[in-house]
Amino acid sequence: MNTEAKPNIIVICGPTGLGKTAVSIELALDFHGEIIGADSMQIYRYMDIGTAKPTRNEQAQVPHHLIDIVDPDDPFDAAGFAKMAGEMIMNLHAVGIVPFVVGGTGLYIKAL
Repeated sequence: MNTEAKPNIIVICGPTGLGKTAVSIELALDFHGEIIGADSMQIYRYMDIGTAKPTRNEQAQVPHHLIDIVDPDDPFDAAGFAKMAGEMIMNLHAVGIVPFVVGGTGLYIKAL
C-alpha cells in the first residue's frame, strides 16, 4: 500500500479465544463494516480445530475476508497477507465500507 494514501482501519488484536470475533461482528454491524482476518492459522483451509475460526453463522452476519483461502501445503507469509489485505482495505474504502482487521498475528497487522 502507498504510505501517503493509507485509509483508516479499525484493528482488533489479541490472543486466541479472547472474544475478538464477537466484538468485531457487533462493531462491524454498527459501523457498516466488514472483517479482514489477520490470523496466520485461520487463513488456511481445514485448520478449524484450535484456531477459533469464525463459525459459518458468524461469517454470515458480517462478510469475512482472508479466512480459508490457502491450502495447508501452500506457503503464505506476512508479505502476502499485506498485499492481499491492503488491496481488500482499499476496495472496501472505495465503496464506503469500514474495514475491521481482526486477529492474533501481530506480524500480519504490523505488515500493513
